[in-house]
Formats: sequence, structure tokens, C-alpha cells
Amino acid sequence: MTEHPDGIRLQKVLAQAGLGSRRASEELMASGRVTVNGEVVTQMGLRVHPESDVIHVDGKRIPPPSDHVYLVLNKPRGVVSTMSDERGRSDLSSYVADRPERLFHVGRLDTDTSGLLLLTNDGEFANRMAHPSFEITKTYVAEVEGQVARGLGRRLRDGIVLDDGPVSVDRFVVKQTSADRSIVELDIHLGRNRIVRRMLDAVGHPVVRLTRTAFGGIHLGGMKPGELRDLTSDELGVLLDSVDL
Repeated sequence: MTEHPDGIRLQKVLAQAGLGSRRASEELMASGRVTVNGEVVTQMGLRVHPESDVIHVDGKRIPPPSDHVYLVLNKPRGVVSTMSDERGRSDLSSYVADRPERLFHVGRLDTDTSGLLLLTNDGEFANRMAHPSFEITKTYVAEVEGQVARGLGRRLRDGIVLDDGPVSVDRFVVKQTSADRSIVELDIHLGRNRIVRRMLDAVGHPVVRLTRTAFGGIHLGGMKPGELRDLTSDELGVLLDSVDL
């Protein structure tokens, strides 16, 4: 374990992260529950650089101190995923009008799709979260036309071919079905344009209404349409780990 003589004592970093007093932080270290850059640290007084060293407690990432902001918005249906729209449509700007930061969205949601959208002023984070190499999983709930037959989930997990290539889901569950409407939930890590709508349309179940309920383990929960909140420290830690930051 490389120590940084000009760094900050690890127990102070843990205390500043809200894990209790310095004494409580020392107890966490003594019991082998703290790792720095993948190594268990029990040495009291170890100095670290929290901006660059990767610190975990009980397997949970402790996000580094940062001036960046990380927000979750429950984007309403009919809102364009841009900060301004030359055609005068409702956009994201009204939901962050009181924020001083210059924010941009991570990925995007179709105008007619509602649900979880991440906003940040951290460009590297946004680029990694949207990059296909990290395969960030998104969860959608869709109301579709028709009665979904048994076996469709297996077909979609095995994969189908669209005009821009093959596509498959990681998980597919029928939540409710009737003669003319069904509600399904699916996980997918691909991020191609309107991929969920095109995929369901291709198997004979055009989408009536679509909502993204989770993104990389971050869940919409009981957020109301238009509601905005900060990511929790635990949520941010999960996302930073998922994109190797």
C-alpha cells in the first residue's frame, strides 16, 4: 500500500464521509472493513488522496469529494431530453432553472418516454455512463398492445434482429396481461435509438406507454413526474464503481 505523505489521514476521510467519529472510523479499519485501491487497510494514520484513491467500506464505495453534482429527474412524458428546444417544446430547463450549474443529461429518453434521467456537470462521468463498453443496465416498464404469449421472454433473451443489428434483453417479465393490453418489465443494457419500442414493435406488441424505472441500479422509487433529487452517496458510489471512476 503506497502512502501519500501529503495526503489526509484515512480515518479523517471516513469521518468526513459521514461514517461516524474518527474513533468509530478507526474501529472500522481495525476490523478489516476498509479497503484502499483494493487492499485491506488496518494501519492507523495512513494518509490517502481521496480524490484519486478508491476507498470502500464493507464493499461500498466512498465517493471522493467533488464540486460536481449528480441528480435524478423523473422526466415527464412529452418533455424533450435537451436543455433547450428550437421548436419551443417543453424541455429539461424548467426543472433545473434554480440550479447554478451548467447541467447536461446522461444518455437520453425519447420525448414520449417518461422516467429516470440522470443529470450532471461531470463530463467524464456522463461519457462513461453512456458508453456501450460499460453495459449499464436500464429497466423499463411498458404498456403494450395485445396479449403477451408465454415464451416471448425467452425469445427476447435469445435475441432478435432489427434493421440495425441484433438485440436482446437481460430480463423480461410479464406483469399483467389481458386480451388487448399487457404490462411488461425488462432489463436491457443496449442504448440504441428507441431500442425498446422498436424491439417490442418487431415482436407484435407496439408500445402504448413506456417508463424507465431504473438506471445502473438507481431506482425511480416513488418520485413524482418532474421531481428532482440528488443521488445519495451510496448510489453515486455504485455508479462510480460501475464505470471505473
